[in-house]
Amino acid sequence: MSKNLLIGTGMALSLLLSPFSQAFAEEPTTGERKQVENVAHRGATAYAPENTIAAFDLAVEMKADYIEIDVQRSKDGKLVLIHDTTVDRTTDGTGKVGDLTFEQLRSLDAGSWKGEQFAGESIPTFEEILDRYQGKIGIFIEMKSPELYPGIEEEVAEALKERNLDKPQNEKILVQSFNFESMKKMDELLPKVPIGVITSNPADATLESLQEISTYADWFNPHYGMVTEELLSQVHSMGMKMGSWTVRSQETADFLFEMGVDAIISDYPDYVDPRN
Repeated sequence: MSKNLLIGTGMALSLLLSPFSQAFAEEPTTGERKQVENVAHRGATAYAPENTIAAFDLAVEMKADYIEIDVQRSKDGKLVLIHDTTVDRTTDGTGKVGDLTFEQLRSLDAGSWKGEQFAGESIPTFEEILDRYQGKIGIFIEMKSPELYPGIEEEVAEALKERNLDKPQNEKILVQSFNFESMKKMDELLPKVPIGVITSNPADATLESLQEISTYADWFNPHYGMVTEELLSQVHSMGMKMGSWTVRSQETADFLFEMGVDAIISDYPDYVDPRN
């Protein structure tokens, strides 16, 4: 059963029995619209190179609630942040992330492709990001292609435990992946940390699939093209939350606001939070 399901069921029953239940049934106010979690996808990537300090610092400046990061591993065992399994698109190098040493990865320019002002931005380490942003902003940690890196789940879990980020009373942390088996393992390693599954596959949104996912996951995070009121209702009924991705237009952000998702994962934090 989902770690949130029993709590959610209890809250639902209390609201049904409460004289204030009608207040909760009213239409959302303009103020409530801002309560959705604003997750900066790989940082504020519309404006700065993804998965770099520049993008993450900008996300903090733009008052995002979370940054979303992609974790992989170098040839010599260092946990690093990069989205693609190769360095070709976002650096001036070539090759697979797992075939390059940390020294080789660190020497690459991960910023110039986005603009000359970002020249010299480097690939950060997972530990650097935890240390720099712990207490400043929440972190959605995506395990990127963990099947390529045996044992990476234990390494990520250990880094979080060393910083006391494996307990819910600490800073906002969530671990997620497209690899559901990896997330089952993370739930065992970090039983108090919220776990999420990411998908663009409608087969994962069937009632049977959702029930199975809810046994280890706290978040079901689909592509926005999958989001419907019915799906969101089913996800919530199983004690899970929903974060949807990837928002690159105000129209998409507005759609997800209207649907009532719990988090919007966007390259543009300003599309989610009107304060920016």
